[in-house]
Amino acid sequence: MAQTARVKGIILDETNQPVPGVTVVCEDKTTTTNENGFYLLNVPANKELNIVFTHSVLKKVVLPISLKTNEDYEYNFFMTDAEQLGGVTVTRGTRKRVEGIVDIAPEVIRKIPGANSGVENIIKTLPGASSNSDLSTAYSVRGGNYDENLVYVNEVEVYRPFLIRSGQQEGLSFTNTDLVQNVDFSAGGFQAKYGDKLSSVLDIQYRRPTKFGASAEASFLGGSASVDLVSKNQKWTGIAGFRYRDNSLLVNSQETSTNFRPRFLDFQANITYTPSTRWQWSFLGNISQNKYDYQPLTRQTNFGTIDEPIALQVFYEGQEKDRYTTFFGAAKSVFEMNENNTFKFILSGYHTVEQEYFDIFAAYFLGEVDQNIGSETVGDVSFNQGIGTQLNHARNDLDALIVNAEVKGFHKLQREAEIEWGVKFTREDIRDRIVEWEVIDSAGFSINPPIIDVPRDQPYNPYTGPLVPYQNVRAKNFANVDRYSGYVQWNKRATWNGHAIWLNAGVRTHSWLVSGDNIDGKMQTVFSPRAQFAIKPNWEKDMVFRLSGGMYHQPPSYRELRDSSGVVRPDVKAQQSIHIVAANDYSFRWLGDRRFKLVSEAYYKSLSDVNTYTLDNVRIRYSADNDAKAYAYGLDLRLNGEFVPGTESWFSFGYMKTEENIAGQGYIPRPTDQRLKFGVLFQDYMKNIPGVKLYLNMVYNTGLPGGSPSYANPYDYQTRLRDYRRADVGFMYVLTENNKNRPDGHWLKRYKDLSVGFEIFNLFNNQNAITNTWVRDVYTKNQYGIPNYMTTRVFNVKVSARL
Repeated sequence: MAQTARVKGIILDETNQPVPGVTVVCEDKTTTTNENGFYLLNVPANKELNIVFTHSVLKKVVLPISLKTNEDYEYNFFMTDAEQLGGVTVTRGTRKRVEGIVDIAPEVIRKIPGANSGVENIIKTLPGASSNSDLSTAYSVRGGNYDENLVYVNEVEVYRPFLIRSGQQEGLSFTNTDLVQNVDFSAGGFQAKYGDKLSSVLDIQYRRPTKFGASAEASFLGGSASVDLVSKNQKWTGIAGFRYRDNSLLVNSQETSTNFRPRFLDFQANITYTPSTRWQWSFLGNISQNKYDYQPLTRQTNFGTIDEPIALQVFYEGQEKDRYTTFFGAAKSVFEMNENNTFKFILSGYHTVEQEYFDIFAAYFLGEVDQNIGSETVGDVSFNQGIGTQLNHARNDLDALIVNAEVKGFHKLQREAEIEWGVKFTREDIRDRIVEWEVIDSAGFSINPPIIDVPRDQPYNPYTGPLVPYQNVRAKNFANVDRYSGYVQWNKRATWNGHAIWLNAGVRTHSWLVSGDNIDGKMQTVFSPRAQFAIKPNWEKDMVFRLSGGMYHQPPSYRELRDSSGVVRPDVKAQQSIHIVAANDYSFRWLGDRRFKLVSEAYYKSLSDVNTYTLDNVRIRYSADNDAKAYAYGLDLRLNGEFVPGTESWFSFGYMKTEENIAGQGYIPRPTDQRLKFGVLFQDYMKNIPGVKLYLNMVYNTGLPGGSPSYANPYDYQTRLRDYRRADVGFMYVLTENNKNRPDGHWLKRYKDLSVGFEIFNLFNNQNAITNTWVRDVYTKNQYGIPNYMTTRVFNVKVSARL
């Protein structure tokens, strides 16, 4: 048998992104780089060889080499100086520019501070994306709600728990940032290969390691650890991560005094097996558990005006115990038939078991505040003008199993064209029980809901009507949803009068059927044609113009099928949006020849068959009747680059308006109508002490519509919450900053990064409101929308290490 050796490595382009599809040839041995730019090739040993690296648009690289038997040689390099192929230059960075995708570096995600740090924390600084919840991973994009965003990890769609009603309950994002290789985000106008949602796509790839590595992080909010493993023959690789989080530090800074310890933990692993250059197998698994134990004690919220300050005092009894346990697994196989044809097979399953149990009694006092400066009781309630009690009860259970099976094909054609296609089957099995009610008593009188119209004129006449809860939802649903979906799309690169152009056209189809106990739905089918056109003029300025859009459908998920009374309506239609995006991407040099980019996007959405909803914190309740139409339009701007040499920062601005017309009553703002948005992500370091780093995350959003009381007509309540203003800052001292100047054997040399520092959340201590609590005054008959404020200023200490 011939003696062999191995050559491996990762190939990057000039933007520091992996280059897939590089052909690696040595004599009769051939392989290609995968989506992470990784390659592995067995070559003859004890022989002078030339290994040739070729790419369709990048210059050829030749590596002369001679290896010993069983020697492993790692060769990582950059393929730069792109060749002109018919006037078209294509790299990974160029592909993202023409597709309208924002690429977020994993290092930025790990370093930027936030009350709930991670991928979603960074997305909220981008134009078009927003969130008014400090502790939630949910975000709204261009007027859509939290259920309208697609999230993929390794091409597998991931899901959020169903019963979450508060950002405090969400805990950890599915994405473990310690395991991430690439993060791509599109705010709209995306291609047919992505699924059936109306607003955005977050596409995440976990890395495939090439050597052993490890990382760990600890702070007052919890900790995490990860490990990279590689077998000797490079055929097996694995990454695994464990995370634990305790939000007590943040929650205890809120106005409500509680006995509260929310704990969240998860474990993830991604294992890859490459038996040959043609086949690759992988498995992604996740186990997550969220425990939310909540015992409120007291609360006081001051509101009103300077002349007439009012305070709400609440004294609580009871507790809440919530549990969310999820299991996720996905197996994926990639078969490269030849350099022009590749097939992917994906099988995934998601299982969630959720419970929401609470019995909370609240006695409230609405009173006047002592505003006499110098008084011993200044700021306290001096006179109560409203008294009442409220009892909330819930015993909600949900068990959901979602299984997916998918096949994809990728085919390279002649003349720089490609065809992609995919078919997918999804089975959703939902078992849901809702028992939830609320009783309100005001000044000794039990308040009936407005839907019960019985005259009350006590004490002159006795009340003879029914005594019922103010809200009462009781339902038990056993529902199944079978989904069949598929897509085909065509990509083309060409030149036209010396200008580079890119074309993409495709169509998706989705059919679904809702069935179950006492549920008899009809099969429904929708088609979604989509297209993109981009041109890079043959100008001295580096500009790309892009026009994209099409028809987007969102077939209803289980939450969209269930109305506010808990009843499943199987024939709810898919919401439909005609979405058009016009964009300009301008790359230029500035501030001493540093790289900068200005991206401008204008968009318009026309929505029909809209499934209206109410938004309370992060809980969405749908009407499930498709009785509205809506629109959204806006402008997004983002300037990013090296404002400080060697770092990336950006400034973003967004203007957006979205309104809906419910049952022909006229247009009113949608619950996500956030008109103005400013975001800043800034990195800096001390010039004289470069190891001291600063990371700043600032967001300003104008106020959202404040909602309306239960049973109220939203057309009668067009108030808005106060503007959302938040700044989080982190200071880190990087102990390994000068490792290149340290002698071999120094203890810090073993670390790629070792940092210690502190973070300040809500730096300026702004009072941001997530929603309103509606309270009646029995004397004046007024109803007050009292803001529920979120976290105040909080300090955190953090230590991180990477091997």
